[in-house]
Amino acid sequence: MSTVITDPIAFIHANTRLRPVPLVPEVALHVADEALPLWSKTEEELGEAGLPPPFWAFAWAGGQALARYVLDHPDTVAGKEVIDLASGSGLVAIAAMKAGARRVTAFDIDRFACAAIAINAAANDVAVKVSGADLLSAPHPEFAHTVLAGDIFYQRDIAELALQFLSGRAADGASVLIGDPGRSYLPKDRLTQLAQFGVPVSRDLEDAEIKNTSVWTLR
Repeated sequence: MSTVITDPIAFIHANTRLRPVPLVPEVALHVADEALPLWSKTEEELGEAGLPPPFWAFAWAGGQALARYVLDHPDTVAGKEVIDLASGSGLVAIAAMKAGARRVTAFDIDRFACAAIAINAAANDVAVKVSGADLLSAPHPEFAHTVLAGDIFYQRDIAELALQFLSGRAADGASVLIGDPGRSYLPKDRLTQLAQFGVPVSRDLEDAEIKNTSVWTLR
């Protein structure tokens, strides 16, 4: 069995390349060339099977669309406190900072994602606060004027918890923006569409090279 990874930052640098995001070329991310080899390597080196995919190693369609929308509509975040839910690579958080947010806290429960967010923020010359707290499991005191969520409705239980969290923040007065390419558990009946994009993605990850992806807000 391979040695357990003790340095996620070194692992990310060794297994990804810094490249501009297709729909958001203003942002560059450390991304993997292929999904399955990196997924397998992560499991082998951690000595653990059944790990979730390395969401942090790719620019997913929902995140790309949401990042594009935020940069094109900086008033959504400019001068505001922002939360990026399930941040992954940090793409949306970075875009929010580039659009003039006062502060962005990127939340992700994956320690590799937390490392990737820090690496990617530094590569884009922005400061993003990173937290490994699970926003969906318990109330969290972090304040936000705007809550961003890219590609979070891909699994039923997570989607239900995410909707509860986002609805709660909206009830508290926060603006909620969601980027999603039509995942199975997207609650469209609770949402209003704001924009749509054709997002270039990897066939390794999706069923098409261009995913029609929308940005939504809670009704």
